[in-house]
Amino acid sequence: MPNKLASESSPYLLQHQNNPVDWYPWGEEALQRAKDENKPIFLSIGYSACHWCHVMEHESFEDEAIAGLLNEKFINIKVDREERPDLDQIYMNAVQILTGHGGWPMSVFLTPDLKPFFGGTYWPPKQRGQMPGFTQIIEGVERAWINRNDQALAYADELTEKIRQVGFGDSIGETHLSNDLIDAALVALENNFDFQHGGFGSSPKFPNAMNLELLLRSWVRTGNQTLLDMVTLNLDKMALGGIYDHLGGGFARYSVDARWLVPHFEKMLYDNGQLVDIYLHAFQVTGSPLYEATIRQTCDYILHTMTDSEFGCFFSTEDADSEGEEGKFYVWSPKEILEVLGEDRGTRFCEIYDITESGNFEGQSILNLSQPLESDSANGLSTTELNSLEESRQSLFEHRAKRIRPGLDDKVLVSWNALMIQSMAQVGVVLEDTKYLEAAIQAADFILEHMTVASEDSNLRLLHSWRHGQAKLNAYLDDYSYLANACTTLYECTGDDRWIQTAGELTETILDHFHDNENGGFFFTSDDHESLITRNKDSFDSSVPSGNSMTAYVLARLGKLCNNVKWLELSEQTILNSMKILERAPAGCGQMLLALDFLLNDTQEIVIASESPSELEQWRKQIFSGFIARRTIAYLQPNQDGVAVLRDMSQTKTLLNGQTTIYICHDFSCQNPLTNHGEIKAVFDTMKATDSSS
Repeated sequence: MPNKLASESSPYLLQHQNNPVDWYPWGEEALQRAKDENKPIFLSIGYSACHWCHVMEHESFEDEAIAGLLNEKFINIKVDREERPDLDQIYMNAVQILTGHGGWPMSVFLTPDLKPFFGGTYWPPKQRGQMPGFTQIIEGVERAWINRNDQALAYADELTEKIRQVGFGDSIGETHLSNDLIDAALVALENNFDFQHGGFGSSPKFPNAMNLELLLRSWVRTGNQTLLDMVTLNLDKMALGGIYDHLGGGFARYSVDARWLVPHFEKMLYDNGQLVDIYLHAFQVTGSPLYEATIRQTCDYILHTMTDSEFGCFFSTEDADSEGEEGKFYVWSPKEILEVLGEDRGTRFCEIYDITESGNFEGQSILNLSQPLESDSANGLSTTELNSLEESRQSLFEHRAKRIRPGLDDKVLVSWNALMIQSMAQVGVVLEDTKYLEAAIQAADFILEHMTVASEDSNLRLLHSWRHGQAKLNAYLDDYSYLANACTTLYECTGDDRWIQTAGELTETILDHFHDNENGGFFFTSDDHESLITRNKDSFDSSVPSGNSMTAYVLARLGKLCNNVKWLELSEQTILNSMKILERAPAGCGQMLLALDFLLNDTQEIVIASESPSELEQWRKQIFSGFIARRTIAYLQPNQDGVAVLRDMSQTKTLLNGQTTIYICHDFSCQNPLTNHGEIKAVFDTMKATDSSS
């Protein structure tokens, strides 16, 4: 008989509905039962694409004996971390304090009042080497709860107090923001960079788009060629490596080795959204055909596999496993390649893509390249052979589609959708392919139509998650801040006023419901959210930007675009509030440093006043044709009221002699307005960063 997860919408929770463990979803029923029976809670947090979550389910949660122990001794709650990042943040902080590390599956034991007193990540069912068995853990926790209850409760109180201190450091005295913080991060990043294979550290290696973006913008500011070289080496190696899907497009979550060959095969929407962004900006600088192909193929992967065909919203993840084996969907043998392509084409394909009899992953081969496939490169590939390889990839892609595909988590999250909207909109403009811009608009429209909720005040309120027609869960800081950033990008890509109006409304919601008016910074949850053991603040980036760092970035970006001093001051305060973390671990605060870079350094504040849609489009394309590290774009149409956030600007920026007029501004002052097309193009060209070494 299914347990109480059967009525949930999360694919991850539904995967556990037939476990013999008496799972509850997080909610009043389970929490009240724990209080009524004075039983500790076993809280298990994971996500659908998590390989080790599947392993622990199979080994322990499907085991009748272990399930019997859990059901007898605990109230068992299963949580999807992607639906409830608030719970994940709080209890991950607990696990990291307890063990010095974290990860998923996360396994935490709580008192009935939700305070953690013991925890870890994956445990095997029985002791394995130095790792205790889950059965031992269960029995040990029960003994502590029964025999040393006072100590367990006292430790839970102590641990909870430590959790409440996580976030921003102590307040600091008078200080001033400067590029020294960014420069310190650049030194740390360079010292940790792998100049052979790209990436930071040795292994495992994660795509770190935020820090790569910081390197790219800092190259523009400093002229330090090493910073650009680090970016291009990193991007080259990832696009050529096995972490990239050479048949279907898209990046896996991370590489288990130093050279980006063997991935952890799950694909996450948030990784691909952020990586498209940095590849696009690097393409604007270098014009690299490898980057353009990677961008197109990754966006096409999102459109053909990760997009709801009816609504246009983006799904969350694809699993690493299929048929119970990690990576089975993606690997090949020479025999299978030759069967599909024939002897001659197959042999050549195997040579180029490193497919061998011995393999490079558990006896099979992951496709990867030693160098870009370009007709003028040293490998001497002719145009005919390049075309043949493209046909071979398509044939193998179609053959692979007949395999059992990894599981798809088709829930829709505002924050992750916003990351993809932000990048795909730019791709549509830069590569002049409207399907990508239209996809971004459709996804944003979906969120605003299906994932909003009526508010008692005038604020625009969001729901975090949607699946199969049901939107639920109060949205978090990252939902609002990521979407505000994406809507700002949509405005700059289209000139449609509704997007900048929406961005402004989302920002005001953040200020009204998330701002810590007493100590500064922003809480992860709103002031009307479910009461938990703490109201967390985050400013340290994980695989996605922290809520505070993206909020600081949005406030700086919109503050400059809309000439809003209040937003600029709040951005500065938010960065100052995270100063302790920036000083201690700058390389872990890439998005906050991007906010600092945007706030401190010269920004090209471009205003286009025009009554001609064709000229607006002409100048928009001209701006997007190159990389401008820091810039905003405002569009004004004289004799129209315009949107509220730009109303003051529209009264002072008007047409000269009835012609389209461009204003270039910095820090609330503007240069002489421009109407001459040649002069305008020349000014835009001087803003764009180019790689003089190539």
